[in-house]
Amino acid sequence: MSGEWKFKQENMPRQTAKQKTDCTLTRRLADYAAGAAYPFHMPGHKRRPGALGGAVPEALDITEIDGFDDLHDADGVLAEAMERAARLYGSRRAWLLVNGSTCGLLAAIQAAAPQGSKVLVARNCHKAVYHSMELLGLRPVYLQPPLDEAFGIAGSLPPVQAAEALRANPDAKLVILTSPTYEGVCSDVAAIARLCHEAGVPLLVDEAHGAHLGLPGSFAPGAVAAGADLVVQSLHKTLPSPTQTALLHWNSDLVNDRAVEHGLDIFETSSPSYPLMAAMDHCLRWLEADSAARMARWGDLLEQFSARAEGLRSIRVLCKGGDRVENHPLFYAFDPGKLVISARGAGLTGPQLMAALRGRFQLELEMAAGDYAIAMTSPCDTEEGLARLAAALETLDREAAAPLPPRPALPPVLAAPVFVLPAAQALRQPHEWLPPRRALGWVSAEYLWAYPPGIPILAPGERVDEAAVEQLEWLARCGVALKSTTGRENCVAVLCKTEDDPRGSRDTLQRH
Repeated sequence: MSGEWKFKQENMPRQTAKQKTDCTLTRRLADYAAGAAYPFHMPGHKRRPGALGGAVPEALDITEIDGFDDLHDADGVLAEAMERAARLYGSRRAWLLVNGSTCGLLAAIQAAAPQGSKVLVARNCHKAVYHSMELLGLRPVYLQPPLDEAFGIAGSLPPVQAAEALRANPDAKLVILTSPTYEGVCSDVAAIARLCHEAGVPLLVDEAHGAHLGLPGSFAPGAVAAGADLVVQSLHKTLPSPTQTALLHWNSDLVNDRAVEHGLDIFETSSPSYPLMAAMDHCLRWLEADSAARMARWGDLLEQFSARAEGLRSIRVLCKGGDRVENHPLFYAFDPGKLVISARGAGLTGPQLMAALRGRFQLELEMAAGDYAIAMTSPCDTEEGLARLAAALETLDREAAAPLPPRPALPPVLAAPVFVLPAAQALRQPHEWLPPRRALGWVSAEYLWAYPPGIPILAPGERVDEAAVEQLEWLARCGVALKSTTGRENCVAVLCKTEDDPRGSRDTLQRH
């Protein structure tokens, strides 16, 4: 593929008009469920019958009638479920979320960071964090995790970087980081929490991908036990709970829990789904009943998969098989539940690997980046499912073609983007479109990301730098679909030229 890049992935199957009109979503879901595709993606119940405790039928879909409590003023059965969640994870308070981790992040940031304040933010946070900064007019100081060269993913956020940022920004009101990341990389949350509290600053951890951490028998302690003030978890990502279900934990002397409740009143629906809340209650009881045994079984299945991955020669699985955690010195810890698979050595990009596993082996993965793909596992996975994935990788490994050429060389520690003005202001100013190379040095007027994982490559108000352009070009060459606020293909929306920042010739630009 040439250097030209597009937002939409090439060669994606298109629905015909007949498919669009003759097949309802319900029918398509039923047909898919009846097939043989195995889900290595969220939700964590893995479509197994009974995993949700029967919490889906129409008969259970009610509103806040007598005897069934009110999520926004709970003192009955819903309050009991939230108390159960707090006991399980060791937090002082917990809230059920039916709008996913997104609404939990928005509410937590609203509660902890005053309008217009400065916040320290790991650059690899989810777009929901950026949207909250946009809404609240927050001024981010970015913390850029170092780059793991072997897989081209972000490593752990070093506590020393957090300490330096806290010293340099004594007016910061909140620190926000993601642990574990989409790829399973964990940071030293306990050390970072201590540093934050010494500075009198609360710590919010997006633990959306780590709801299984911190439970009895789990792989590692979670962010609540590590001392984070606010923790958001997606139950649906790695546990038996439906899509959209999540938890928000409060564990702080620095953030008022009433302010958190007010944030949830703003960002969470006032008509919460009872089937979703019933499923969360079932999930929490399921964990309370025998978490240790279920986590142990999950760990055993992952060990069996890792043993088979030892024989792979051209395909690598992060921290599995022949790849060890010790090979990644920039990782504080790694969540073994994530299977990050690189087929660079077999001549396959991430999207090509994902397509091969889907088309040839009926294995549906979670996401594909430039040169790797992610298979998500959960305690609901089966021995047969993981054995199918291992066998498929062994087949592709035997068929390996020539390795892919090297990815763009980026420094091990990328410079954090330069923040120029608030996102809300950048989004509302006149903008022009430039090809990415020509946009270097201009100020972005849009969000630009690959979804999943939903981490902005560019955010409004940032200067477009070389690292962002290299990443955009690399992802496009690998066939990863890119999305943006403006939806314009092959270009980046940048703020119009100003007298104090002249760049390029306006005659050659397309003006909005």
